[in-house]
Amino acid sequence: MGTPLKPHLTMRKIILMNIGFLGLQFSFGLQQGNMGPIYSYLGASEASLPLLQLAGPITGLLVQPIIGALSDRTTTRWGRRVPYFIAGAIICSLSLFAMPYSGSIGAAVLLLWALDAANNVTMEPYRAYVSDRLAPAQRELGFLTQSSFTGLAQTLAYVTPTIFVMLGVSRDALASNGIPFVTHIAFIIGAFLSIGTILWSVLAVPELPLSSDEIAEMRHKKIGFTTMLRDIRDAVVEMPDTMRRMALMSLCQWYAMMCYWSYVAYSIGRSVYATATADSAGFREAVLTNGQIGAFYNFVAFIAAFAMVPISRRYGARNVHAVSLAASGVAMLIIPLVHQKLFLFPAVIGIGLGWGSIMGNPYVMLANSIPAARTGVYMGIFNMFIVLPMLLFGVTMPLLYGHVLASDPRNVLMLGGILMFAGAFATLRIRAVPRGLAVAG
Repeated sequence: MGTPLKPHLTMRKIILMNIGFLGLQFSFGLQQGNMGPIYSYLGASEASLPLLQLAGPITGLLVQPIIGALSDRTTTRWGRRVPYFIAGAIICSLSLFAMPYSGSIGAAVLLLWALDAANNVTMEPYRAYVSDRLAPAQRELGFLTQSSFTGLAQTLAYVTPTIFVMLGVSRDALASNGIPFVTHIAFIIGAFLSIGTILWSVLAVPELPLSSDEIAEMRHKKIGFTTMLRDIRDAVVEMPDTMRRMALMSLCQWYAMMCYWSYVAYSIGRSVYATATADSAGFREAVLTNGQIGAFYNFVAFIAAFAMVPISRRYGARNVHAVSLAASGVAMLIIPLVHQKLFLFPAVIGIGLGWGSIMGNPYVMLANSIPAARTGVYMGIFNMFIVLPMLLFGVTMPLLYGHVLASDPRNVLMLGGILMFAGAFATLRIRAVPRGLAVAG
């Protein structure tokens, strides 16, 4: 039997099915903007930051392919993917609530492990849910809407501390562990958003019911550890050529983004506020400034993701993505040279264009090249293309930071800029599959 036709969804339904990304990506935005400073407030050195943030790539490497393979074979009264990302959202909310109360670096590391594991349990089935629910002709709109919510959520995550400072909370008001109260407030808000928006999505746009034939096939192939490993092995061996060619692109763009997220606040501290001391008022101001420009570039990503829908349809997701990565490369090379806060905002427009594309266009290319019946496992494997560069960053940056990059975070950003240009060239080598030729099974 052929794959049944999927119903055409209205724009309202596509927005509702993606609103869970608001809470999920608010959580990621909090991590990107605050985990480095939290570690510094608790006494960590700049060189050790990548090692302390290895939780994300390691848990992603282990969790997402496993969850992807399991969700492909799951049948429950609540759905195929839903049980996974609801469970992940609950754990994520609890971890976010506890994070700013960390009393030591070790406690913060353990909570980050739990938070990243929960986010990874949620992320892969959520992407598969969007691919499951939409016909190929609507996938650009679906994934770029998801990308747009990423931009909106991270805009809010980055700007929340500044909003509360504007409302009267002192920038220098610190809890007993040295973490500012505005950081506490932002994480508590994130805890409520994480579970609330996920529940809203799945109640508003339920998963499509599986056909009796699909259920029978799943039950014939029982879920088990051996079966799961075999599914992952077979998927890697049979990986489509388009997906294989995306590996180098992902290596460059995600290593570069880790350079940016891990060290941009420290770069701003040196270039704009002339400080390298984590317990100084200047550094706290640099963290707030990073939140403001982070909110701005994520707002750019929010707008750009919607604008990219017709552009990607006309010129191809591959070409749009290559141009967007090049724009991010320019931004990363410029930011360390900026010495006035105001000029940081136009500088990060390129980051917003690149980030808006990273969260949407690669998934358009991927979804059109993989078999529909194996979406979960391939989405999980594709996440390895994300977490392996992050893992590589965590292992190599402490070695490069002192000897090659002169212990200067501005040099880390410039390295990221060079890698973004390399990622743009790698993108142009990908053979894109037209959406009309997407693999059905």
